[in-house]
Amino acid sequence: MPASSRPASIAVIGGGIVGLTIALALQDRGHAVTIHDADSGTRAGRGHSASWGNAGHIAVEQVEPLASPAALPALPRRLWGQGAALSLPPRDAGAWLPFGLRLLAASTPGRFAAGRAALAALMADAMPAWQALAQRLDAPGLLRQDGHLVVWSDPARAKAGAAGWLGLDTPTARFRPADAGELDEIAALIGRRPAGAIRCIGSGRIVGHAAVFAALHGAFAAAGGRWRDGPARLERTALGHCRVVGSPPDDVVVLAAGIGSRPLAQALGHTVPMIAERGYHLHAAGAHWPAELPPVVFEDHAMIVTRFADGVRASSFVELARPDSPPDPRKWQALRHRIRALNLPFETTHREWMGARPTLPDYLPAIGRSTRAANLVYAFGHQHLGLTLAPATARIVADLVDGTAPAIDLAPFDLDRFA
Repeated sequence: MPASSRPASIAVIGGGIVGLTIALALQDRGHAVTIHDADSGTRAGRGHSASWGNAGHIAVEQVEPLASPAALPALPRRLWGQGAALSLPPRDAGAWLPFGLRLLAASTPGRFAAGRAALAALMADAMPAWQALAQRLDAPGLLRQDGHLVVWSDPARAKAGAAGWLGLDTPTARFRPADAGELDEIAALIGRRPAGAIRCIGSGRIVGHAAVFAALHGAFAAAGGRWRDGPARLERTALGHCRVVGSPPDDVVVLAAGIGSRPLAQALGHTVPMIAERGYHLHAAGAHWPAELPPVVFEDHAMIVTRFADGVRASSFVELARPDSPPDPRKWQALRHRIRALNLPFETTHREWMGARPTLPDYLPAIGRSTRAANLVYAFGHQHLGLTLAPATARIVADLVDGTAPAIDLAPFDLDRFA
């Protein structure tokens, strides 16, 4: 939208980390913003959306889409091997089978190379945007840039895994072998020397989800933002725009509702082959976990453990399913088994969580301006990277709303690539 006709009002659909950072970026550009959110817990304390269930990891090293030629040969191990992380529930075959066919089509060398370039361009601003957001919130302590560790128990997997990470070319992250002090930390943690370990420099973590959301909500409210609890529905107007049903028309609607974006976008005529890539975690008090230890990825156990201000979280699993399918309790039991097998100092009383990451088959988000409604901008489908890419995505959306050319080419993220 041209700067000469800046919108007076904007509706942001979705109050997770992506929607909230977008809303704040738009407020900073002088716009009046209302958030419509179906997960009231995102404001009240602890929501059920993926924003609240992630590992808190600012994963700037994740520049390669999971739709890749290398991922296909690894599928049997990821499904049935030791520490299998991928789950395809038979009851949800109607969801994951068509998604899987599209994922296969996106995994050719050419499409993977294009997707990697697009994701790397988007990722280049991830940490700078997070740094700017923490400063904007007057809370630089929300972000810790202490990297992370990747650890292996199996020597063969350690050799192959370390070679892959050490050879990875990323815009803002680098890897090195773990030094003697870091190996000692890991040994003290698990009671034995690991088969291998490396350290990532450039990644980071948030200190806690409650602290981040409290700061975002406070800034949003202080800037005059309005919040509407409950699910939103979109309808097309006679002028080719869209509006939130039951609310006054807005100049711009931003769709950033994660997995909930699919039915809303499809109702306007978009094709959205997005699946719920469900993850599971256990959260414990963390009294015995080293407070200064960065996130630890136990790669051959398909698990990441992160220390937060309010405890320790172990996260795992990629379960392709419908969003409303009941959770699988065996996943939490498997997490407990992995914690015990690694001899981790993790309390026995855990808070269980399961939530749906919004994932498109080429593992790139959808960011752009709609061709189905003239006033609709969308930003969803960030898969594992919603927390990582939220502030960078917010900058892009603010540019789109103001009619400013974004810093990167958005063609790879155009939703019509699935039309």
